[in-house]
Amino acid sequence: MNKALNKLRFTVKPSISDGERALELARTIGVHPLTYQELPFDPEYSIYAGRLTPEKLSNATPEEMYWKVRQELIFRHTGEHPYEISGPDALKLLQKIFPRDISKVKKGRCSYQFACYHDGGIITDGLLLRINDNQYWFAQADGDMFSWYKAHAEGLNVKITEPNVWVSQIQGPRSMELLDLLTKTNISSSWKYFDWKEINILGEKVVISRSGFSNELGWEIYFRPENNIQKLGDLILEEGSKMGMIITATPVFRCRRIEAGLLSAGQDFTNKTDPYSVGLGRFIDIDKESFIGKEALQKSDKECRTWGIRVEKGTAIKGKNLKINGKIVGEVTSSTWSPYQVCGVGIVHMQNSSLGPGTVLEVNCTNGKTLRGELCELPMYDQKGEIVRGKNKHIPKEPNPWVGIKKK
Repeated sequence: MNKALNKLRFTVKPSISDGERALELARTIGVHPLTYQELPFDPEYSIYAGRLTPEKLSNATPEEMYWKVRQELIFRHTGEHPYEISGPDALKLLQKIFPRDISKVKKGRCSYQFACYHDGGIITDGLLLRINDNQYWFAQADGDMFSWYKAHAEGLNVKITEPNVWVSQIQGPRSMELLDLLTKTNISSSWKYFDWKEINILGEKVVISRSGFSNELGWEIYFRPENNIQKLGDLILEEGSKMGMIITATPVFRCRRIEAGLLSAGQDFTNKTDPYSVGLGRFIDIDKESFIGKEALQKSDKECRTWGIRVEKGTAIKGKNLKINGKIVGEVTSSTWSPYQVCGVGIVHMQNSSLGPGTVLEVNCTNGKTLRGELCELPMYDQKGEIVRGKNKHIPKEPNPWVGIKKK
């Protein structure tokens, strides 16, 4: 690649129409109905699952966004793209598509799922909601699942449709307090992690799920075409702002999801990585009836080669190689700075499973230096997931710096 291209980033910027809408973009890129809430903050967008998602907003720095989601709450309009799979053979199709046993997902529950190609490489992941006995939504991450469903639905009595549902996330320690206020109930007291419900806000019936991409306490709201989305969105922002809520962009999740070990589609896993190598083997029911990729996954090396990394006094460059004594041993797949741990944090994919937590590496960093980094377990803290489940209510008031690489 030309070196000049390595210094560029490409984003979508909104501009006032001259009367002729850019049809070539309008046909291919979806715009969240609440995007107008982001416009005062000079937004820049990337494309995610065929939809715009805010990559940058001027209302807060990445560090300020991080502390908002850790200490108060945030409002994030996502590019998540739900598709509906329905009909008498909906379960049969989903059992074929996903390596995890879909029959275990009960109505009112959600389930983390990913799909694989025949060779075991991962297509994408997302959240599956069982709406009714023969009706499911799959809110997918970046990738093309619609064509994959269609390609494997031949001969089945099933419909794959675009319900035109848009997803926003309300995340942070005060998120349940806001939910109780909006619904005028005490719903949060009995609502379990990965439940979904249809609730009433301002006379509007909306679907919400007890989930998110921050690993903090939170919920997601699914706006349907019949909803008055502007009325609902403005109410959430108005009441949330009284609790310290701000509109946020991608950086709010980047650090927190890295610390939590939440993998990003197309970055931390690709069509060249199988689930075992990136630590997702626990989500495979290998003994269930045939599914796409089963034969390849049965033969696959079951060892994990994906870990977290902490870097001393710098931030690793995403996409750069990791080395030991000058020899390439792995690659950085996600990276940022942690205001909480006061060090660079990242997710890496190693060439050899023998290199795991405690391994010290040479890391190319954004400051132009080669610094030392140390592999670590994921999640980096809160290994039992007690924060996202509301069992750990401690709110960090200040950083908890990493102690650094121990001298031998």
